[in-house]
Amino acid sequence: MERRSFLKKAGVGLAAGVAAAPGLSQAQAPAPSAGMPTITWRMPSSFPKSLDTLYGGAEFVCKRVAEITDGKFQIRPFAAGEIVPALQVLDAVQNGTVEIGQTAMYYYIGKDPALALACAVPFGMNTRQMNAWWYYGGGDDACAPMFKDYGVVAIPAGSTGTQMGGWYRKELKSVADLKGLKFRIAGLAGGALAKLGVVAQQIGGGDIYPALEKGTIDAAEWVGPYDDEKLGFNKVAKYYYYPAWWEGGPMVHVLVNEKKWKELPKSYQAALEAACGEANVRMPAQYDMKNPAALKRLVAGGTQLRPFPKSIMEASEKAVYELYAELAEKSPHWKRIYPLWKKFRDEEFLWFRIAEDTYDNFVFSSKIGQEKPAGKK
Repeated sequence: MERRSFLKKAGVGLAAGVAAAPGLSQAQAPAPSAGMPTITWRMPSSFPKSLDTLYGGAEFVCKRVAEITDGKFQIRPFAAGEIVPALQVLDAVQNGTVEIGQTAMYYYIGKDPALALACAVPFGMNTRQMNAWWYYGGGDDACAPMFKDYGVVAIPAGSTGTQMGGWYRKELKSVADLKGLKFRIAGLAGGALAKLGVVAQQIGGGDIYPALEKGTIDAAEWVGPYDDEKLGFNKVAKYYYYPAWWEGGPMVHVLVNEKKWKELPKSYQAALEAACGEANVRMPAQYDMKNPAALKRLVAGGTQLRPFPKSIMEASEKAVYELYAELAEKSPHWKRIYPLWKKFRDEEFLWFRIAEDTYDNFVFSSKIGQEKPAGKK
């Protein structure tokens, strides 16, 4: 792709240098020449300002770009609803209302279900695997023609890690409990769950709480303990299920209007990609640090933590692959990208089963590792 080719040229080291050193101060970071233009952009986000993780990722990218360019390239972030509604960021960037936006591509499956493959699909890959696919497994190149259809350039800029399965007013004991359930859920999982009787609804993050509180919906999923606690879902629903089999490692993207991208000086393109690369590392690290304490607080406050029953997991997986077969007939991009994605996913799963899964399963269940050091009480 054109936007990657300049990064490979020997004369341009800005993106690699900054991305390799997230702690660089403004004084240390490479600065553009004095003759570089001053550019000001607006970046709407799909996420509410209260979330210092997701919306905070947009703020970080904007701040970092300004630092790297010595203040010459300014991007101002806007929370969901301040310029455009949460689920219209792609449209705003595509039609030039704004130059850039931060969003999750599975919000736009109504345009093309294949857009979810750039973010997260049910029983898909985790965060590390998604990064491997995007950067080195051909994911970027496979998705580029699809993004070109919408006149945007997509840059990874974060991930939540594997999410929780959501908040429910009533306990789930079997597949029968899903019938008629009005469930806020994003992405392709809603289509699969509809096969099991769920009434799926896609609602922006800031609108979920009132819908759950008023009973407009019976259940809702968002991200995980830290964000869910901030949005107050534990106050209106008692049962908290895991895992979100529909979001093993959702990738957040920064979208840039293609015309505006081509107009940017190459060093500013590099600065933006470097800032997004840093955000892509920092966001899952932030979640991994903040989720454990938040989950403890939720459980201590009365939240009932539950794994999805095996029967629900199995029925959901069956429904998912039925849906995937149907999508191949509806979307040329899905038919083209999914086989590439699936082959890579299967190879990643084989590798993770050998090393990662074996290691995790042992240390997580080891009683020896849970013992307090000698002399401690």
